[in-house]
Amino acid sequence: MSKTALYACLAALLPAALLPASQASAQDAWPTRPVTIIVPFAAGGNTDLFGRLLADEMSKTFGQPFVVENKPGAGGGIGTEQLARAEPDGYTLGMGTVGTHAINPWVFKDLGYDAETDFAPISLAATLPNLLVVNPSFPAKSVPELIALLKAEPEGHSYASSGFGTSIHLAAAAF
Repeated sequence: MSKTALYACLAALLPAALLPASQASAQDAWPTRPVTIIVPFAAGGNTDLFGRLLADEMSKTFGQPFVVENKPGAGGGIGTEQLARAEPDGYTLGMGTVGTHAINPWVFKDLGYDAETDFAPISLAATLPNLLVVNPSFPAKSVPELIALLKAEPEGHSYASSGFGTSIHLAAAAF
């Protein structure tokens, strides 16, 4: 079990541990059925990886399936909007990111959700830096070499990001 997944599971259990014993015993057991975790990005990325690690550990901890559903698009906005519209019964969770909650409100005119009021945070699952990487066969082997190459050849080079308005896209645009 990764430390991140362990911390997320502990954070999920913390509210129940803080309740007085009489209140905790009066509560219905949760979960009593499968729980969906919406990942608002495509499968294979960092948010998906951490969502799947979290789902696996929570399935083991709670004895119910925690199922990841990838809902990519609009810099995470499509899946995050679906999360905002989900029944607030504890059976639909989501992976929020700096993109979905801090960047998208400034980039998109109509998100379909309010990043400040439509969600109740549960736990910080991970913090991840953006990395600048190139294919090993690419001629630039350092940032100064990359800058020099792009200045000398401003056309014909491309980059990849996880979507418009994401932190990776904005970092590349700023670069």
